[in-house]
Amino acid sequence: MIKVEKYIEQTVLKAQTVDADIETLVKEAKEYGFVGVCVPPFWVKKAKREIGDADIQLVSVVGFPLGYNLTETKVFETEQLIKMGADEIDVVWSLTSFKAGMNWPKIELAKLSQVCHEHERILKVILETAYLSDNEIIKACEICADAGVDYVKTSTGFAPEGAKDHHIKLMREHLPSNVGIKASGGIKTLEQALGLISAGADRIGTSSGVQIVRSARE
Repeated sequence: MIKVEKYIEQTVLKAQTVDADIETLVKEAKEYGFVGVCVPPFWVKKAKREIGDADIQLVSVVGFPLGYNLTETKVFETEQLIKMGADEIDVVWSLTSFKAGMNWPKIELAKLSQVCHEHERILKVILETAYLSDNEIIKACEICADAGVDYVKTSTGFAPEGAKDHHIKLMREHLPSNVGIKASGGIKTLEQALGLISAGADRIGTSSGVQIVRSARE
């Protein structure tokens, strides 16, 4: 049986997040054995303190949730989050420049990859698959791989649709084996999580990790 907790990044990214949410998030990660927690940039320092020496990856987001920030802003934000203790950066790529047919997404992601890898950190790229056709997802995966990213991620959770098995399979078919896949967006049940893992997901981003793991243990 798959140990589903080892795939889960328990996530709190709602606009009204408060300190108690971060405390609960980390406590649950320790209790249920989640691989990581994903928090807003503002709460990275607190999350780092709460994690202490526990084996939990601290993940935060850059250019979130729309991705059309200036590249210089994304680079600066990434550097600051790494200084504050983030282990992994989930950046929303420049969907706007991709849709405009520009080469800029690859340039931006290559810069961010360099920053993360200089500090031995992980870079994940959020594509927002709800706004992409299958052909666009394939092209996006090629761009991400060429730019040297570590993971490609489906969604922010703020778009009309989140992770789908079909998109995960498509991404796995068109990404090299050294690039992981994070499924996120609307994952609320054990059945969904297992389906996405079976389709090729290496990580599951969800705010329902506790319920998912409890279901797995019943």
